[in-house]
Amino acid sequence: MLDDTDRRILRQYQHRPEAGPADLAALAGVTPATCARRLERLRAAGILRGNHAVIDWRTLGYEVEVSLRITLDKTQTRAFDEFMQQARMIPEVIEIQTFLGRVDVRLSVIARDMAHYQDIYRSAILALPHMADIEALMHVARIKTDEVLPI
Repeated sequence: MLDDTDRRILRQYQHRPEAGPADLAALAGVTPATCARRLERLRAAGILRGNHAVIDWRTLGYEVEVSLRITLDKTQTRAFDEFMQQARMIPEVIEIQTFLGRVDVRLSVIARDMAHYQDIYRSAILALPHMADIEALMHVARIKTDEVLPI
């Protein structure tokens, strides 16, 4: 589906998303018109899903991140749907992942400090439906978060 020109454009774009169309075209070795057409085609195909701001939540005062691994009560037919619906409503839950295996869901939760986390845990997390087991993992360091793909 992707040719070498698409790959060159994507490779440059993911390293420099702030580059203007003319700059991106020059970096990828194509004309600005070709670059614009290719980017539009990549967006239409769902390969490029858009640009977004990356906000460093630590600079906004959130010092704690906890990863919660949750096993749901799978005897309830709507357990996943009801759990997800309510988990999405918790503002401090910044990521939700689902898995196959013993752990069904992972929530990434941020908090200003441990007292704030404890409040979120007691008032919001423990109120989530259909939980059979929960394990908390305190984040110590983020080693790699790069979303750059080997294109």
